[in-house]
Amino acid sequence: MASSSFPLSPLSSLPPNWKHHVFPSFHGADVRKSFLSHILKEFRSKGIDTFIDDDIERNKSIGPQLIDAIKGSKIGIILLSKNYASSSWCLNELVEIMKCRTELGQTVMTIFYEVDPADVKKQRKDFGKSFRKTCKGKTSDEIETWKKALEGVATIAGYHSNNWDNEAAMIEKIATDVSNMLNNSTPTRDFEELVVTGAHMEKLNYFFFECLRGSGHVGLYILPRRNMY
Repeated sequence: MASSSFPLSPLSSLPPNWKHHVFPSFHGADVRKSFLSHILKEFRSKGIDTFIDDDIERNKSIGPQLIDAIKGSKIGIILLSKNYASSSWCLNELVEIMKCRTELGQTVMTIFYEVDPADVKKQRKDFGKSFRKTCKGKTSDEIETWKKALEGVATIAGYHSNNWDNEAAMIEKIATDVSNMLNNSTPTRDFEELVVTGAHMEKLNYFFFECLRGSGHVGLYILPRRNMY
């Protein structure tokens, strides 16, 4: 059965610190003309705004414009492929995204495209060979930072292309999940504080029920909060 999603609100309705719905990190030579182009098309069809750095000149380190785009995106999607670690640019993007996950609470999604998560985590096989080439001439601190980011992202549950017989179905599933995640996300922390959950909800329900029964006044029923994701 096909998955469904609802149209997204325009970006203007998002909090000012969000500039994009999604920031994807990927190795262009592996995926740009195939998987990436198809998933971006699916994102557009669902109204998902995706930051693409086509106009940014690539150097060894990522600049402030790219860091702002990462910080300003609700979701970071790491598209890990065989040669992802052959690029210090990709690795530095990954470090920034993982930092935003820790410090800003950014949602991070992983797509393992024709690569095993264990190879990413342990930097082995073809993925490891690419990584070791990139590490040549780099400082030990820089290498350790990259390793920590790779180990961290490899433990995030994600989508594995090797588990799908139909790539189009996988892309549809990812786009639908992203759309639903964006639609279900709470717009501000102020609203978050108004939601009552767990034991507090049960106590309030009981309290208002007793008030209704005893006084006849109209009360308030607190609905249980649904899980966001």
